[in-house]
Amino acid sequence: MKKIMKKVLFIAVVALFGLGNVNAQEVKFGTKVGLNVSNFTGDTEGFDSKIGFNLGAYAEISLSDKLTFQPELLFSTQGASSEDSFENETFKLTIKANYLNIPLMMKYGLTDKFALEFGPQLGFLLSAKGKAEGTFDGQAISEEEDLKDFFKSIDFGLNFGASFDVAENIMIGARYNLGLSNIMDEEDSGDDKVQNAVFSLAVGYRF
Repeated sequence: MKKIMKKVLFIAVVALFGLGNVNAQEVKFGTKVGLNVSNFTGDTEGFDSKIGFNLGAYAEISLSDKLTFQPELLFSTQGASSEDSFENETFKLTIKANYLNIPLMMKYGLTDKFALEFGPQLGFLLSAKGKAEGTFDGQAISEEEDLKDFFKSIDFGLNFGASFDVAENIMIGARYNLGLSNIMDEEDSGDDKVQNAVFSLAVGYRF
């Protein structure tokens, strides 16, 4: 099963990134899963962080003794939450935005086990929903609305982070995604600009 998975991932990397001249022996593959703490920045206020997760696969392509190129394909749950009060009633709004992210990371090894990471990230919006919860006249309410039409389908940002090899096949990493593009549709948001901001912790396993 590991050999089949490795071949599938290698073919995907070659197809996506044009690495036709890369020797398969120089590429390592892995999967990763982690925790997201996401929020919105820019022309917005009153939002709090939301907890989510990320899950996907990556390849490590050695360019030199210190430098490694690490393309990834990640499913990421993001968004933000907010609480407000109206006539002594408290309401909570949670915006859940799911993305398929493609980070293109460059890793510089400070030691054999510890590396700094930097690189751009392209994100494709899969879904966006808003859920309102609270009470009205003593009755609990919960409503969910599809918000995908209010969001742009593509997001762009920069990642900064670090990783540490705790064992030969196991790594841990921390990363911050700084959103650079406006994620809101201009027809609905006007001149307001909102960006994603995501801090993530992840554990990875190399095949």
